[in-house]
Amino acid sequence: MTADQVYDVCVYGGTAAGCVAAVAARQLGCSVVLVEPGRWLGGMLGAGIKPLQDCPLPAAVGGLTGTEVFRFGDEPARVRDEFVRWIAREQVPVRYEQRVRNVVRTGTRISTIQLESSTPNASGVPLPARDAAPTGAIRARTFIDASYEGDLMAAAGVGFRTGRESRAQFMEEPAGVGAATNWTPVDPYVVPGDPRSGLLPLVEEDHGLPAGAGDSYTQAYNFRLYLTTDPASRAAITPPDDYRAADYELVRRYVAHLVDVARDEAWLRKRLLRIFPGWLNTHDFNFDRKSLVTNSLVGPSRHYQDGDWDVRSRIWQEHLDYVRGLHHFMSTAPVVPADVRTVVAEYGLDSGQFGDTQGWPHQLYVRVARRMVGRYTMSHHDVLNRAQIDDSVGLALFGVDIYPTRRIARTNETGATGVATEGNMFIGGHLGTGTPYPVPYRAITPATADCSNLLVPVCLAATHIAYAATRMEPVFCVLGESAAAAAALAVRTGLDVQDVPITELRRLLAERGQVTTWP
Repeated sequence: MTADQVYDVCVYGGTAAGCVAAVAARQLGCSVVLVEPGRWLGGMLGAGIKPLQDCPLPAAVGGLTGTEVFRFGDEPARVRDEFVRWIAREQVPVRYEQRVRNVVRTGTRISTIQLESSTPNASGVPLPARDAAPTGAIRARTFIDASYEGDLMAAAGVGFRTGRESRAQFMEEPAGVGAATNWTPVDPYVVPGDPRSGLLPLVEEDHGLPAGAGDSYTQAYNFRLYLTTDPASRAAITPPDDYRAADYELVRRYVAHLVDVARDEAWLRKRLLRIFPGWLNTHDFNFDRKSLVTNSLVGPSRHYQDGDWDVRSRIWQEHLDYVRGLHHFMSTAPVVPADVRTVVAEYGLDSGQFGDTQGWPHQLYVRVARRMVGRYTMSHHDVLNRAQIDDSVGLALFGVDIYPTRRIARTNETGATGVATEGNMFIGGHLGTGTPYPVPYRAITPATADCSNLLVPVCLAATHIAYAATRMEPVFCVLGESAAAAAALAVRTGLDVQDVPITELRRLLAERGQVTTWP
């Protein structure tokens, strides 16, 4: 690579979608470079999500996702290795541990992205912005932002949304502030019964907005934890240096409540283990949305969405330290029954899956961050197949899947004070409406005036509700390939990405085996 080289396509973000986009663009004859802020490829598919996990109807997925990615297996370490081997076979150069610092534009086109260092620490936490240094620049004819955060999109000046739209904005019945869930008669105040003493850690004041109102919150993030009791691969989970039991007083009160109302020992044990380690999926432990307290922080995600890397690095570390402290609390606190303490204490991180990061997944599960303001905004009407779409570049199929956005002090209908979560919903289950719905090309392209050589297959244009159904990794991968095909056509014709003929693009996608319509 020379300093004056201009690539046909620069893909930003080595997520699964970014890898698929890079390979597809290379196969279509483009010169390609892939920029990955971390040290690993595959995004969440390399950090705990299985390739087929969120794909209830594989026949709706075609192209490279169906023929390649779905064959990578279920173990994170293997998935990461498969992505690395695949990218190497296709001879795509990767710029690791670098992220976008600035964007240089000529008119409506990005000409250059200036990069900075982003080397993660020993646990995989990204480098704070204050410690980053310039590392060079990349010039390209077209750009694809395949990151979870949409940093290239934002740096290029493309409009975006964060938080939750109101019910009225897009006429979406489930949108905005929702009903309280998991309400529990646990006193939320530092001094029980005294609001003047302030709220406990892990509890927020209710902002009081009415049902259906928009706000700045978004659904919670977490790690997909791979835990083990096998001494051969068990990495000990140690408490943070600044651990204070008082920071987990909500957990203590919640445990005491469960002990008080327990129907039997089996019920109690199950509920307590849903706090930590959480809900066992397949080999990994996930956020249990039916528990008032579980292995995820609730609330800080709203600051991550549009935060700089000082903010994001701190929030990422807070998620990690919260898990460390929760493990310590649940394995040592006298309020927890002895048999549960023993079970929790035996768990450690599985270094066989994440040997580079002391057993911690290298990717925080950023379920949603920025969402582009594109030429078309997907809404719940799209998810319900109530929109007429003639520029489909892929299909999505899942229910509206939103984890809690807030944990708040709340009185119930009788006036009793307690703690509740809010925002949780899973409409339609894994199959959604049962019929795949199209994702329009307009939803992955910004307005021409915003940027005319950028495609955004991950932080696509969708409401908070629609994004919650569309945000699955197989869909991102499909859209990554479609974005690459559009980029290749734009390079070949010299057109803006918005002007790529949709009939020609869909013909090319069909040749590559993409599924863009459903009978």
